[in-house]
Amino acid sequence: MARYEVLIKPSARKELEAVGLKKDRQRIVAAILALADDPHPSGCRKLSGREKYRIRCGDYRVVYSVEDVILVVTIAKVGHRSDVYR
Repeated sequence: MARYEVLIKPSARKELEAVGLKKDRQRIVAAILALADDPHPSGCRKLSGREKYRIRCGDYRVVYSVEDVILVVTIAKVGHRSDVYR
């Protein structure tokens, strides 16, 4: 399987930097980097009404889109589970 390129939107980068604990940030970054090898890991869910997916990282969620034709994963949003979908 080919390796995907992972792109992070500037707004998602700011949201990632705003995550409080260092261990949470490290867990999220590890999950994002793992998307390069498998953009649809076990536990990922397709969001209803959108062409985006989400993965869980503890209390945080990473919302992303996948373009299989050009092998790109774009991270759209990173946030706490209580407000990431707004």
